[in-house]
Amino acid sequence: MSAEYVTKHIDLENRVAALLVGENDSHLRALEQLLDCDISLRGNQLTLEGTAGEVERGEALVDELLVLLRSGQSLDRATLELAASLSAVQEDWAGDLNKILSDVILEHRGRRIRPKTKNQKTYVDAIRSNTITFAIGPAGTGKTYLAMAMATAALLSGEVARMILTRPAVEAGEKLGFLPGGLMEKVDPYLRPLFDALYDMMDSERLTDHLQRGTIEVAPLAYMRGRTLNDSLIILDEAQNTTPEQMKMFLTRLGFGAKMIVTGDITQIDLPRGQHSGLVNVGPVLSKIPDIAFVHFDSQDVVRHKLVQDIVSAYKLYGQAVHPARRATGRGPAEPRGGGRGEATATE
Repeated sequence: MSAEYVTKHIDLENRVAALLVGENDSHLRALEQLLDCDISLRGNQLTLEGTAGEVERGEALVDELLVLLRSGQSLDRATLELAASLSAVQEDWAGDLNKILSDVILEHRGRRIRPKTKNQKTYVDAIRSNTITFAIGPAGTGKTYLAMAMATAALLSGEVARMILTRPAVEAGEKLGFLPGGLMEKVDPYLRPLFDALYDMMDSERLTDHLQRGTIEVAPLAYMRGRTLNDSLIILDEAQNTTPEQMKMFLTRLGFGAKMIVTGDITQIDLPRGQHSGLVNVGPVLSKIPDIAFVHFDSQDVVRHKLVQDIVSAYKLYGQAVHPARRATGRGPAEPRGGGRGEATATE
């Protein structure tokens, strides 16, 4: 039995029509690809043609995009993809798009930092409502960047008195050898991604002032031992490279009025062979404790170049095909047959 084809006409205002179609009809062409139906605009009338199901979905999606445009927000490819993905996996998704995109965490030099996927919105809300939040997922999903934005916003608003950023000093598959200079010069290669994010969110003069006064602190994980961190927002990045002992040490630094965010990717563990990852271990240990949240990201949450999303998905599929019975064990890179250091951590 052939599918029923239908036509739907939607009347638009002049200003909204121009914003919806995009430059050289780029938004319409993108929507056609995402919805699998024909979309055209003649005058102020938008026409959708296709199967009944796709046209109904397209009408609901267009209605949500119109709400965004009328509220003053702009459209881009990422917004269109988010809208299409929400409409594809949820029946009752009306309003979700606006909730996600209207949640502005921080604004700096006219640039707004906000969630771009449903999981990112879940992550941001989890940070707001829990004392400790774990974010686990592949590269490019915004785990660290959104955590930094939340911490910066909390510091600037006076919600916390300090912002503390830390990482384990573990090399990613290659030895850097002896590094000259003092402490900060030695650990700078490990902490540089955190500084890069900070410079995106704060003027350099203001950041320098915070660093000098100690209201923003960036330090290797080893320097957390023995401390009690009160009235602070503390971020542990690259947590897959902590041991269970280091993870316990870090989490027990939590003081009064403090929050913690722990981020990492359990498919990129750089620990020496035989050592277990504290990020893998922590889930079964703490998952049932109230006020602790675990948010998991996947390739659909990658907000870097579209190719990064494809790369993450390809490695995941390859790992499932090569090691179908294998699960993340929390060990460092596995040895392939022959004894050399293999690529297991990229596919677990």
